[in-house]
Amino acid sequence: MNDTPDTAANTVAAIDAMRKRKQLFIALAGVAAVAGAGAGVYQTFFASQHVETDNAYVNAEEAQVTALTSGPVAQVRVIDTQAVKKGDVLVQLDDTDRKLDLEQAESALDQVKRKIHSLQANDSSLGGQIAARQADLVRAEAELARANTEYQRRQPLAGTGAISGEELTSVKTQLAAAKAAFDQAQANLHAAQGAHDANDALISGVPLEKNPEVTAAQFRVDQARVNLERTVVRAPIDGVVAKRSVQAGQMVQPGTPLMAVVPVQQAYVDANFKEVQLGKVRVGQTATLTSDLYGDKVVYHGRVIGFSGGTGAAFSVVPAQNATGNWIKVVQRLPVRIALDPAELANHPLKVGLSMNADIDVSR
Repeated sequence: MNDTPDTAANTVAAIDAMRKRKQLFIALAGVAAVAGAGAGVYQTFFASQHVETDNAYVNAEEAQVTALTSGPVAQVRVIDTQAVKKGDVLVQLDDTDRKLDLEQAESALDQVKRKIHSLQANDSSLGGQIAARQADLVRAEAELARANTEYQRRQPLAGTGAISGEELTSVKTQLAAAKAAFDQAQANLHAAQGAHDANDALISGVPLEKNPEVTAAQFRVDQARVNLERTVVRAPIDGVVAKRSVQAGQMVQPGTPLMAVVPVQQAYVDANFKEVQLGKVRVGQTATLTSDLYGDKVVYHGRVIGFSGGTGAAFSVVPAQNATGNWIKVVQRLPVRIALDPAELANHPLKVGLSMNADIDVSR
């Protein structure tokens, strides 16, 4: 039976449709092959040379401002968010007590100096006393020798009647008195020498400024002066005031936290990369970063300067206890510190805690 014209037309249309589908499949396969090749090229020449994370945040080495001396707060001169320069006055404590302490220490120093001056003046006087005691001893020794000679001269005549008993007794008494005077002169000389030695030990060998009593008193004056200066609390670095907790009238003690100063101009980024991403990351590699604050239109350039000593889980308040029977492995993240370009940071300032996106070039 011969095909009708309609049947032949349908057959031709079916063959044409099959040919078009085949061409479409071939085109799709080509597109897939090109896409796969492109993905392979991207992975080989770009993706494998970079590691990225959006788990990154701005950080800075903030300076804690604490009281270094005690006293009531007289005035607080800054508020949170205020920019300050190094040396700016942040807090003024009442300095009445510290001034009194300084005056008392200075008065004690003056008293010690007067005492040392007196000892120095006494040194020559005590030297004169020694010379006088030595002269007394010489006279007493001569008198003892004379009295002893008189006694020795008369004592053999005692039994002959050449001298009376009364005269011998008188000579003997004079000898005893001379010996006592000699002993007293010796004791006086020893006492004078002892007083001179004791006085000399306090002042000899060092000038007034190096005398131990003077240096101890001077130390107390210096400490009182330092405590007075510490009643003015100044900014230790340039930055922005944060976490201010001090109020006027508050009584503070050494170590009381007052506020923090955050050096936003020295901010850096802590990027928390997965441990499987860090195989090629090295100190010194370059990085590009963007912030959620400014978006992709502002790109920061940085450099890897170090790695944290442990993961965030290891340093958490309650670290993970993995030695348990129901342990489940979780990929850990390690903070990588990235320094930012100071010029770019000055043009587009960042604040601590802001979210960042980090891309490290690990090709070198």
